[in-house]
Amino acid sequence: MVLMQELEPTEIIVGDLVLAEVLQGCKTELEADRTERLLRRFDTDDMLGMEAARQAARNYRHLRQRGITIRSPIDVMIATYCINRGYALLTEDRDFKPMAQHLGLRLIE
Repeated sequence: MVLMQELEPTEIIVGDLVLAEVLQGCKTELEADRTERLLRRFDTDDMLGMEAARQAARNYRHLRQRGITIRSPIDVMIATYCINRGYALLTEDRDFKPMAQHLGLRLIE
């Protein structure tokens, strides 16, 4: 993976919600175990507390009022975490583009 060669493990944080999303996409327990071992190389963080949950809900409503419905509420939680911490989000998921446009999320694509 090119990303692994270009970035130091300390430059990437894997949040608990991101870990859940990635592991849900694994087809087998073996694949999930391998993936989790790989992701353990990076720093981890708990992404959602009470204040972040309220802010994510406000962000979701803000987008919805503009006619934008995000398919996964977890994506709004992940985006809110990144916005609050000043982190850029590495993603290819198109649902994050309106959050970049309307909420100020920084993306690495």
